[in-house]
Amino acid sequence: MTDDPFVTHRGLLFTVAYEMLGSAADAEDVLQESWLRWDQVDRSEVRDERAYLVRIVTRQALNHLRTMSRRRESYVGEWLPEPLLTSPDVADDVELAESVSIAMLTVLETLGPTERAVFVLREVFDVPYDEIAAAVDKTPAAVRQIAHRAKEHVAARRPRVSVDRAEQEAVVARFLTAVNSGDLQGLMDVLAPDVVSVADGGGLVKGAALRPIHGADKIARYLLGGLAKLGLPFEAVPTWVNGHPAIRGEVDGELAGAICFEVEGGRITRIFSIANPNKLGRLDEAANLVR
Repeated sequence: MTDDPFVTHRGLLFTVAYEMLGSAADAEDVLQESWLRWDQVDRSEVRDERAYLVRIVTRQALNHLRTMSRRRESYVGEWLPEPLLTSPDVADDVELAESVSIAMLTVLETLGPTERAVFVLREVFDVPYDEIAAAVDKTPAAVRQIAHRAKEHVAARRPRVSVDRAEQEAVVARFLTAVNSGDLQGLMDVLAPDVVSVADGGGLVKGAALRPIHGADKIARYLLGGLAKLGLPFEAVPTWVNGHPAIRGEVDGELAGAICFEVEGGRITRIFSIANPNKLGRLDEAANLVR
């Protein structure tokens, strides 16, 4: 056992980095770099170890964000966050589950690096403005303005819709049954008429749509038609991804992707399919996400 504060708060630090980056691999890189910096710190000078560590991680994550934005300009097709297997317990913390949902992380991609850091620290982790200011090298007054602007930006793109866990699970179960049985009408019935499907194959997966697909009929036929062309057995398996009921797609018994959903009014309004093999490494062991 160790009582090193970095180890004690590692779950929190990973969650901060992941929410800022949308990538578990990059979050782990940030934690590695942050540990090296923490290891050089004179601990006797640190009054609040948790706040100090969050500040280090935030600064390293900001550096990564600026690099990643350039990298994503050349990404093939749509970019979606890296999915994480989570235990159903994460869903018990409604605010945490909402903040790490694929839908929310996708919206956070539309913020600038500093806005994203401020939003995550303030809205998700309730960090005081003066501590955020120290982490992002701004004045507390400037941070308040950035926080207000970022909150409005997110609210405009992701209005809060209250959907209870039982309803989410029931809707995803209907989708799963329809896909596994090849039931076109059943699939149409669980999709909202204006549903949107976004896929991330990273240019590495044959058949992954490069642009969003709109409409229940088009999506249902595209999905079932694509599965029919595989020539291999496909199975949709229920799981929990980023704090929400989701589906693990398996082709011939091998993991092929994760499918996540937004649900409203008993129907699916948005589908996120992550099939890029470089993003599927975190679907076998539950991630430790904490606030």
